[in-house]
Amino acid sequence: MTLIKKIKGKEPVFHPSCWFAENATLIGDIKMGKHCTVWYNAVIRGDVNKVRIGNHVNIQDGAIIHNTYQKTECHIGDHSSIAHNAVVHGCTLEENVLIGIGAIVLDNAYIEKNSIIAAGAVVLEGTRVKEGCIYAGCPAKMIKRLDESQFENLNKRIALSYPKYAEWNEKMD
Repeated sequence: MTLIKKIKGKEPVFHPSCWFAENATLIGDIKMGKHCTVWYNAVIRGDVNKVRIGNHVNIQDGAIIHNTYQKTECHIGDHSSIAHNAVVHGCTLEENVLIGIGAIVLDNAYIEKNSIIAAGAVVLEGTRVKEGCIYAGCPAKMIKRLDESQFENLNKRIALSYPKYAEWNEKMD
């Protein structure tokens, strides 16, 4: 059963349309919009500061969402995807952002809308990722601008697919 835990008087708040894997963990000051999914072994910790998540956001297997005590909050915009084993820490993601498999986004980074952080990339503290770009590497640097069809066909398509995958999981019980 999903671990949903209250800490220091704050507990996760989410819409009934959200789906959580049995071993996902949600702790503390978390507010989540509609049609979000949190997958196997993913952890969202709002224990030291708040986490705000929009609509149609998916936090995939093994991903970690956290922040820094009294310094940084975490904000994730609508239609964003946090891929397997990614770490999103004390930063802001605007809408329609894809954080790739195993990527790390550090405190006070700001990822503008319609952007992609490539698999394995490390976005250093305080970095601003420009709208509609792919950033890759360690440290992450811009490698390409995207046109609208690229981010619509990838970012938004992925985000809108995850509630469907959650339905499949429900039917397997």
